[in-house]
Parts: sequence; C-alpha cells; structure tokens
Amino acid sequence: MSEQPILVLDPYGSDRHAEYQALRERGPATKVDILGVTAWSITDPALLKELLTSSQVSKDAKAHWPAFAETVATWPLALWVAVNNMFTAYGGDHRRLRRMVAPAFSARRIQDLRTSVEKVVSGLLDELGSRPAGEVTDLRKELAYPLPIAVIGQLMGVPEDQLDGFRAVVDGVFDTTLTIEEATANTAGLYGALDALIESKRAEPGDDMTSLLIASRDEEGDGGGLTGEELRDTLLLMISAGYDTTVNVIDQAITALLTDPAQLAHLRAGRADWNSVVEETLRHEPAVKHLPLRYAVSDIPLPDGGQIARGEAILVSYAAANRHPDWHGESADTFDVTRPTKDHLAFGHGVHFCLGAPLARLEVATALQQLFDRFPDAELALPANELQPLPSLISNGHQTLPVRLRPVAG
Repeated sequence: MSEQPILVLDPYGSDRHAEYQALRERGPATKVDILGVTAWSITDPALLKELLTSSQVSKDAKAHWPAFAETVATWPLALWVAVNNMFTAYGGDHRRLRRMVAPAFSARRIQDLRTSVEKVVSGLLDELGSRPAGEVTDLRKELAYPLPIAVIGQLMGVPEDQLDGFRAVVDGVFDTTLTIEEATANTAGLYGALDALIESKRAEPGDDMTSLLIASRDEEGDGGGLTGEELRDTLLLMISAGYDTTVNVIDQAITALLTDPAQLAHLRAGRADWNSVVEETLRHEPAVKHLPLRYAVSDIPLPDGGQIARGEAILVSYAAANRHPDWHGESADTFDVTRPTKDHLAFGHGVHFCLGAPLARLEVATALQQLFDRFPDAELALPANELQPLPSLISNGHQTLPVRLRPVAG
C-alpha cells in the first residue's frame, strides 16, 4: 500500500465541505497537517466510535504523545493539548475529574435553568422586536452569542461585567489563524480572567459551580480534590465548551431553516419538532469540525491494512464522519428535519461524551422555537453561500448571520 501525501488542513476553514469530502475519499483514516503537526484524521464513523471507546487511545498528551515537549512551545493550538482537566485526562484521572464536574449538569440543575434560558431568550427577542421592519440584524451577535454566555455565566457564577472579557479570549482559543505569539498572549489573558474569577469567588462564594469547585479544592487540598492547576483548567473547559459550541449550533440551525423554507414547513405542519431540528443541525453542521487531539497508546491496526503507530496523534473529524454516506446514505449532505435517523457524534462518544449536551440542546431548542414563533417571516439578508465562515478549522460557524426579522411588505 503506497502512502498518501499528507493533506494540509485549511486553518481558515474556507471550504469545509470540500475538505470533508477529500478526507473521506482517502479512506477511514488519513494523515493530515494541523498547523505543522501531523495527525491521523478519522472520518469513518465505525472506526471513530471504536477508537473513541478504546483504552488504547488517550487524550493525555504529556503521557502518550512523545512529540508533546517539542511541540507545545511552538504550536498555536498548544492550549488544546496542554490543559490539565478532564478534556485531556486518561483513565482514573479522567473518571475523578468528570465525577467532580458532573453535578453541574445534573438533570435537576438543567431543569432549574430552563426558566432562566426561556427568560434570556424572551428578553433578547423583545429587544430585537422593537426595531423597524426591514432592518438587518446579526443574529449570531444578538441572539446566538448572548444566550449561552449568559447561561454559562449564571451556572459558573461569572459576574456580568466579566462576561465580555471571557467571550473575547474564548473566541481566541478557537481561532486557528493566530500566530504562536498571538495565541500565547490570548492564553495569558484567558488565565488572567480565570484567576480573577477564582479570587473573587474565594472571597465571596455563591451558589454556583465555580464556588463549589473552589470549596472542594480548598477543603480536600491535594488529597483527592482538584489541584490548583486542575481547578483553573476545569473552569476554562466549562466556560469555553459551554459557550462557543452552543453559539455555533444556534447559528447553523437558523441558517439551515432560512436557507430551505421547506424545513420550516415540516415544523409548522407537525412533521418534525424543534428537537428534530437540533439533532439534524448537530449531525449536518456540528459545532466542532475537528477536535485535537488524541494519541495511540499502542499500535492500532487500520481497516485498510495500515496502522496508527504508538505515540502518533489522532484528530477526531466529527463533521466529516457525521456526513459519511456509509452512515446516512447518499443524502448525508442534505439538511432534512424529517430524516428518520439523525445519529451523530457532535457531542463525542464514549467516556468523553459531553456532560453539557442536555443544556446545549435546551438552549438551542428554546432559542429556535421562540425566534420562529415571534418572527415567522424572518429571512436571510444575503444568499447563504455568501455567509463567511469563522477563521477556524475547529469552530464551525459564521462570522456574521445577517437576517431581516420582519421584512418590509412589498
């Protein structure tokens, strides 16, 4: 078997769908270049599920990626592999860290947040509804952004006057066009904001997850609770993952519904519901395109006869896998809320499945239902193919989402 040339992934994500197709055409696994780092991109859903549940695959770069030490100082995405939280933990460490975070996303706590989510969405739409008919509104900026940042702020106890600061530096984490110097400066700003949050919550604890994690850290010390580094990086994970990803799903769902009016017709005729829209959006345009990184703990044979060697990096290419024709047939590239099976990997699979999935689903469904109930005649203000993607090979959204909520009567 001749080795294929390494495919260089576009850090700007300029033509993501063509890139997904190119990856799938290379087989279930292929080598790619991610800003100078070589990894195996996995796009075959069956292989991906196998690897995501295998003990022979780790997310702990320090333990299982020999290239970690020489890479972390010069790679713009170093933060994605260097953090010390459940995102990068393996085995017992992962179970310990996940157990400490899980209460934040219990069914009771999510249910308690339902009223807050509905209230935030209603308030945002009230403000938008006061604007003149025909005015163009950027729904990414004025609905998709403020809802999840307000909700995660409430859950984590982030003061309202700090939310914009967190938003700016979290956006930088997902921007894969930054230089190493820019990424390093952004990371410093992010950790500065986290340190300030920890200091304020230690001085004045509240009924929020940040205060609970700090209390656990301070009471248990290093004997079983979070270490100081784990505390800070766990807050980083919860705030960033709970914000950016939900923004993208709201953005992509609105785009899909306004691009194809037949999908809204299915909803209004009762042939689908808002949960169907959420799941089809997660399948068709997941919030995260590629998720760095995992590592082979031992040699892993591939279906085509090759192998991922021990210590090599693995890139989980969720978006390409979600649209694989072996999974969803020849119509895999089509957004269809009536699709009988909308299975996807947008929230991961196996032990690293996203704890915040129920909250994200609640936020997206609530935002969509209220938006289209309030503004049934909303329309995109420009053709969908002119929407500009975020400059990222990770984050899957648009730079802006211009919409006329109440078109001027012609």
